[in-house]
Amino acid sequence: MTIEGMTSGFSGVAAPGNRPLLSGAAIENGFAAFVRAGTTVETKALSSASDAAGGHAVPEAIDTLIESTLKSASPIRAIAQVVQVGGAGYRKLVTNGGTPSGWAGETAARPETATPTFNEIVPPMGELYANPAASQAMLDDAAFDVEGWLAGEIASEFARAEGQAFVSGNGVARPKGFLSYPTSAVGDATRAFGTMQYLASGAAADFGTEPENRLIDLVHLLRRPYRQGACWVMNAQTAARIRKFKTADGAFLWVPGLIEGRPDTLLGYPVVEAEDMPDIAAGNSAIAFGNFKAGYLIAERAETQVLRDPYSNKPFVHFYATRRVGGAVINSEAIKLMKFAVS
Repeated sequence: MTIEGMTSGFSGVAAPGNRPLLSGAAIENGFAAFVRAGTTVETKALSSASDAAGGHAVPEAIDTLIESTLKSASPIRAIAQVVQVGGAGYRKLVTNGGTPSGWAGETAARPETATPTFNEIVPPMGELYANPAASQAMLDDAAFDVEGWLAGEIASEFARAEGQAFVSGNGVARPKGFLSYPTSAVGDATRAFGTMQYLASGAAADFGTEPENRLIDLVHLLRRPYRQGACWVMNAQTAARIRKFKTADGAFLWVPGLIEGRPDTLLGYPVVEAEDMPDIAAGNSAIAFGNFKAGYLIAERAETQVLRDPYSNKPFVHFYATRRVGGAVINSEAIKLMKFAVS
């Protein structure tokens, strides 16, 4: 049905010329009608049109709410590089080694120098989905905030799944987390591309002697170009442990962000709490430090697709939401790990 034919469905909210408004109440009322009764609506605010099977795109207002909730619940999304893709796959070329140069006298020969090595990064992608349900009687209640409930349910499920996948996902029909890559204690100059460098804590399942010095060592394991914009990533239990560390003169390493909007800092770098990071235990990489904008890539489709299904489980109406998301480490030099081990 065209926009012109839907005027009566917007409760009399119409623009001059008997055309419905394309923002504000008209959009909300139109999507509410779709959620409650399955009415097909087409407006300019929709990211894509519905198909014959009942597919429908989330309006811009709801998609924005989902994105905002994801960033607060899945912190890796907020600190990583995020790109929008139009298809199922995404590829990125990364060079390592740089372009070598040499010195020569005024009349000396200029031998050919080596060329950089190209590596192709293909972030593993999967389809993230949620399938909340509500009874038709509840959807018929005019006082019920259908849009808010739908956005909250989808965002909660997506955030939980994303948070785990970006940290430790295995890359099979889902993103590959930065803790799922091979690790080595070898430095950047000789370590294989795609292998993460770790620093041993000095004890099998704990910090060794002078733990504050190990944290300083981890900071300086990251080369200077990457330290600009770097941050710490750890879970709440690890953060609580580190907050008690002091220097030899009694000063705390951890500085709380007392001003609203300012994060806590450790050794001058912001701390991001990610509950999917492992606890301190033997063999666990419980602390990450690095520039995640340079080191980790999230590739996703822009739209969240919602399919309304009132038939499969009567009297409940299911809202099957999907979103394609991928993730991978694109620069293994930009993120360092602390592994709880003797060496």
